[in-house]
Amino acid sequence: MGEPRSPNEGETPSFIEVEPVLRELGERFRAGGHELYLVGGAVRDRFLGGDHPDGEVDLATSARPDETIRLLKGWADQKYMQGVRYGTVGARKGGRTFEITTFREEVYPHDQRKPVVTFGKDVLADLSRRDFTINAMAVRLPEGEFLDPHGGLKALAAKVLDTPLVPEVAFSDDPLRMLRAARFVSTLRFTPAPRVVDAMTRMADRLDIVSPERIQEELNRLLVGEHVGRGLELICETSLAERFLPELPALRLEQDPVHKHKDVLRHTFAVVERCHPDLVLRLAALLHDIGKPATRRVTEGGVQFHHHEVVGARMAEERLRALRYPNDVIHDVRKLVEMHLRFHTYGMGWTDGAVRRYVRDAGPLLDRLNQLTRADCTTANQFRARQLEAAQDELEERIARLAEDENLEALRPPLDGNAVMEHLGIGPGPVVGEALAYLMELRMERGPASEEEAYRLLDAWARERGITG
Repeated sequence: MGEPRSPNEGETPSFIEVEPVLRELGERFRAGGHELYLVGGAVRDRFLGGDHPDGEVDLATSARPDETIRLLKGWADQKYMQGVRYGTVGARKGGRTFEITTFREEVYPHDQRKPVVTFGKDVLADLSRRDFTINAMAVRLPEGEFLDPHGGLKALAAKVLDTPLVPEVAFSDDPLRMLRAARFVSTLRFTPAPRVVDAMTRMADRLDIVSPERIQEELNRLLVGEHVGRGLELICETSLAERFLPELPALRLEQDPVHKHKDVLRHTFAVVERCHPDLVLRLAALLHDIGKPATRRVTEGGVQFHHHEVVGARMAEERLRALRYPNDVIHDVRKLVEMHLRFHTYGMGWTDGAVRRYVRDAGPLLDRLNQLTRADCTTANQFRARQLEAAQDELEERIARLAEDENLEALRPPLDGNAVMEHLGIGPGPVVGEALAYLMELRMERGPASEEEAYRLLDAWARERGITG
């Protein structure tokens, strides 16, 4: 997205050009006696230079859901009713998705996770209950009249995040908006107004009533932002992270109590930012050191965190399950956290077998693991940084050479279980598994073996153990 811009040297425009499909829909609602407005991100992004014509379009209307359904008949290719109870009707038209919501107010009862929807009377009341002023602008359809009752365009130009009404009202209506503020800091690099930060800090406990699924969705968007470190810093400063990710602020501890080196939390922010905006990779970066507080030991030689990667992997899985992440994401993040220190033994002199084991253990996560390893080097010692980078380059070159000579993507024993049983004249059982494990270990150490050599090695192994068919 580009810098915020206004078409008239900073002056608020009176009208915005409306694309034909929106004009057509606006005329349809007007003919039915109802108002229709383009709202939310679709308006905001027009001024940010990030208009996405194929993206989801948010609209607000005076029509109730049943009336909206009637007006869409004969126009929409398909209608969606999942959000009807909250006043939203979805529609597909020519490959585009439209979400049309009745003017509303949302209030979370103090002890409930679902909002109670009250339909509003007009667009101005609806805009006043939006999350932030940058999302409280609207374009009347079909003619394109621009409405900006809360100075959203000015806030865009100043890159300031503020609420239409006092923040306490906005965050009471939907506490998830506090986390959304951090998301906009991460994705748009906006600065929250002081009153917004103050309200987030005082109201952080209100996030407890929001479902884990909604928190997860907002966190995902925050994590893939270009300025993710700033967003993470905000949720820690305001104590929001304490409510859904307490392991993160717990990283405010010094790695070296004598020299006061960068604390683990600041290091974590840096690692996340250095990773590509891939959700699994950034989740792993976010959680890669969460085992450090539990394993921290101060010795004469400094601070040590023995096996923090093992402890951290278990903690990462528990936290991601609490946030309702899919099993495949949990598995991948746990594996990355568990393996993120493996590379640091490379300087001890890895054999080709050790390289093969690294590739085998990482599996399809190899590229992500290498990225995480590189990102984890945040030392200010330039000599040390160059050493680590050179070692990482060398390892990746060795992997590439072995991959060219061998099929590293299909690392497996040179014989399968059926071949082992037939050759040794034995039936299914633990001996077959032991034989395959032996052959696999040889594959790791020696590289590929011919079938003839594999049978010879299997015979020697069987004789040594007195195994006969």
